[in-house]
Amino acid sequence: MDNGNIKVCVGLSGGVDSSVAALLLKQQGYDVFALFMQNWHDASTTLHGDCEWEEDRFVAEMVARKIGIPFYFVDLSKEYRQRVVDYMFSEYEKGRTPNPDVLCNREIKFDAFLKCAEKLGADMVATGHYCRKDTVTVTGDDGQVSEVHRILAGSDPNKDQSYFLCQLNQEQLAKAMFPIGDILKPEVRRLAHEADLPSADKKDSQGICFVGKVDLPTFLQQKLKPCEGDIVEVYDAYYADCEQYMEQKAILENIYAGGHADLSRVTDEQLMKLSEPVEYKIEFQTETYRSGKKHIKKTRYKAHPHGKIIGRHDGAQFYTIGQRKGLNVGGHEEPVFVIETDVQRNIIYVGEGHGHKGLSRRCLRIIPEEIHWIRPEQRMEVGETRRYSVRIRYRQPLQEATLIMRESGLYILFDEPQRGITRGQFAAWYTPVEASLATGAHDTSMEMIGSGVI
Repeated sequence: MDNGNIKVCVGLSGGVDSSVAALLLKQQGYDVFALFMQNWHDASTTLHGDCEWEEDRFVAEMVARKIGIPFYFVDLSKEYRQRVVDYMFSEYEKGRTPNPDVLCNREIKFDAFLKCAEKLGADMVATGHYCRKDTVTVTGDDGQVSEVHRILAGSDPNKDQSYFLCQLNQEQLAKAMFPIGDILKPEVRRLAHEADLPSADKKDSQGICFVGKVDLPTFLQQKLKPCEGDIVEVYDAYYADCEQYMEQKAILENIYAGGHADLSRVTDEQLMKLSEPVEYKIEFQTETYRSGKKHIKKTRYKAHPHGKIIGRHDGAQFYTIGQRKGLNVGGHEEPVFVIETDVQRNIIYVGEGHGHKGLSRRCLRIIPEEIHWIRPEQRMEVGETRRYSVRIRYRQPLQEATLIMRESGLYILFDEPQRGITRGQFAAWYTPVEASLATGAHDTSMEMIGSGVI
């Protein structure tokens, strides 16, 4: 097919990645136009305190002019607030930690933005994501042959952004293009310099997608009110006396009794127990004592073998599992991390050291309605188990795990304990595949099969 007959809308953000994506498509003969979307107005929540999007739009417009493609602007701030930001507020209020970048791709870039691009005549939408799309034919159980689109990891292992696209479906992928997915970041910079693009030296964007670099508590306080509560340090001794923790330990020992995972005898109830975070039930009692020369009567908490109140916080909803910064507690030899938040009681539980028992878990659950299969024909049936490589956050190296489908949901049992499994985040699973490259060669890549909310 003549590329000139395919009209492609590039989501031009003003950054170097989308700029080079537009450049490559233009060089490949596509009918290209640029569309810049504004998704945020309130500059008071950004750390820089100015309208970063105005500078981004200015750079994007210069890039489009340099490449020689039409430039359009669309304001999607209403859709972004309703479908991404309001969801964020709701999740944090429940004590969960959402991923706005994943939501932005599913709800905005490949939905609201895509529809806007189509109104302008686009056949496809291209972005500067470091990932690849491959299209293959499959034969269904009914003998019907159909095309399916696969999301493959980007060629640059340091920049693979496939995780952010883990919620896309076949309809969205059919319209998607990722021109720089098989290029390394240094090469992208080189191409930008070679073409003298205004964005060649622009730093990569940071912070919340299309909002910018923000102080998260300040951002969340737009709707979530601060409320002081206790920071409780949990001692290692707690776990030996915790019935829930010891039961989870016994279930794991039973699974691995033969040296390898045997899931034949594991019940739904046991998997459910294994996937639940440890609950912390430490009740502190007060006592009165006399202090100083005048023996003034004071009140203090009695020493407790399982933990200690070591500080105060501004609201449990502003913190997340594994967080280290912003606690403002001292007097420890090793770093202190958040190991659990109790929004109902407004308590943050913390533990000292990277190896604290409360930081790691082996199992998580995704409820049935939150399981997403990028390719529907790959869907697991109840009772089925499969081996996949899994990540629970962007940039995390892939972790080997067994996926177990039960009536109560999809359980992911990791070979090794995972640090900082966080409610509200996305788990995405991958498998090795033979992939076709733009050069006509083949390589073994990782295909993202599905995802779900932890």
